[in-house]
Amino acid sequence: MGRIELISGKGFEQALRDLEGFERLWIIFHFHHNEGWRPTTRPPVPPIDHERVGVFASRSPYRPNPIGLSCVRLVRMEGLVLFVDEVDLLDGSPVFDIKPYIPLADAFPEAKAGWVESQSIDLWKVQATGDFLAQSEWIYKHSGLDVFNFAEVQLSRNPFDDSRKRVRMAEENPGMAELAYRTFRIDFSFDAVMKNIMLTGIRSGYTKEELQSDVDIYGDKTMHRDFVNR
Repeated sequence: MGRIELISGKGFEQALRDLEGFERLWIIFHFHHNEGWRPTTRPPVPPIDHERVGVFASRSPYRPNPIGLSCVRLVRMEGLVLFVDEVDLLDGSPVFDIKPYIPLADAFPEAKAGWVESQSIDLWKVQATGDFLAQSEWIYKHSGLDVFNFAEVQLSRNPFDDSRKRVRMAEENPGMAELAYRTFRIDFSFDAVMKNIMLTGIRSGYTKEELQSDVDIYGDKTMHRDFVNR
């Protein structure tokens, strides 16, 4: 879960009025760690007949003006702090503006999507064991992170293409792999013939030694210790 903190003394208390009733928000922000850009980019799943597309026909973060747009889920509000999920911003990203997501005006499911429609999509069926669902539910209750939703989105389309840096195959156990989600690791089995994926369990991404350390960059080690003890 992420936090968007607004500056006090700027009238933002009134500006946030009536926002709590919206489920999703558009966040306009700055890719503050990016330097430079190229006129073309290689998307995670390129078109069938060529590798690179124009940067304005992509969602590449490396742009002439490094402005980002993210549709996040609003979990709750506490004063000048918005708690949001499904966030793809880096820690410390400057936020330029917040706008409500309005399905009637913002969703056009029948709109043409250019080269995206010619992508070679490899669809997989993603399921989960009871143990995985219990672990996922515990994590959601204690942090707001929806591990199952993340895994389903990441693994249902082209789960093993070259862009999936978060996926690592189990070298000593064929048919098994792991998916990294923040400081958690998701174990799953797969059937390449049937294109089925079974989510089997969730592990802490911290080692035993790291959990014993007082250094807590992400502020989540207490939760991880409770998760491991459980």
